[in-house]
Amino acid sequence: MVAKVTLEVTIEDPRWQAAKLEDLTDEAVQIVLEHFCIADADCEISVLGCDDLRIAELNREFRGKPVPTNVLSWPAQERGVDVAGDRPAVPEPDFTGEIPLGDIAIAFETCEREANEAQKPLADHLRHLIVHGLLHLFGYDHIRDQDATLMESLEIELLGKMGVDNPYMVEDSPVAGRIG
Repeated sequence: MVAKVTLEVTIEDPRWQAAKLEDLTDEAVQIVLEHFCIADADCEISVLGCDDLRIAELNREFRGKPVPTNVLSWPAQERGVDVAGDRPAVPEPDFTGEIPLGDIAIAFETCEREANEAQKPLADHLRHLIVHGLLHLFGYDHIRDQDATLMESLEIELLGKMGVDNPYMVEDSPVAGRIG
């Protein structure tokens, strides 16, 4: 099944062209939509490939943190849960028959630095961050420990379908830090 997704990828930083952000996003979106059994639904997602300066501005404006981060997400609808560790409901079409999921921004320098520090291929790290951002659009978060555990296990499963190793393991031991 092929998703009928309206995916808008805006490249503000030309380094994203060489990193194949659009192709990696297409791949991740397809895997995530198939996982949630909405691969045949009309979904809307936008992704901004920017630099650290731009994402720091967005982070300041929307989160009050004037520093660069790797990925930011803005869900079209609030889909969170009240009980820690519960799974958010799968999004359903609105009155137009579409599922507006939301927007993601991803910063090149931070992503490249993190991939280099972790000695991982940039493409694998980008797949992880795109999946991470998409899961935020679906209502997953990592604020509470139980929610973080749920989100991370789902990321590991989805990345495995793309042939990407568990991003939370370093030399057979869990990585303490989280994306955010």
